[in-house]
Amino acid sequence: MSKTALIVDDSRTMRQMVAFTLTNAGFTVIEAEDGKDAVNKVSTAGDVKLDIVVTDLNMPEMDGITLIKELRKLTSFKFTPILMLTTESAMEKKKEGKEAGATGWIVKPFNPEVLLKTIAKVLPA
Repeated sequence: MSKTALIVDDSRTMRQMVAFTLTNAGFTVIEAEDGKDAVNKVSTAGDVKLDIVVTDLNMPEMDGITLIKELRKLTSFKFTPILMLTTESAMEKKKEGKEAGATGWIVKPFNPEVLLKTIAKVLPA
């Protein structure tokens, strides 16, 4: 059974690159264009279990930090790995992400191998 990933980024190109990487690694991928869209998709997903979330930080409507806080309020996301994939590399932003519940942080532009290795580290087999 394949794992399911939620990719959240306001850049369609970035979503497509991450989706391509994860699909080739055997994931089923759900895409959302910002945090608000992601929350809506999670609430309407029904029985779909998301194994990992990969989100950008800077997005309209709802940013990545707020998204993480919203997801962590849900019982089904208490232990789900959430990775930030962003251009932000400032320590205070990383600290804010960690405090919100981010599992890891990858700086764009991303290397597909690094993304997959990071996912392998945080996602139970």
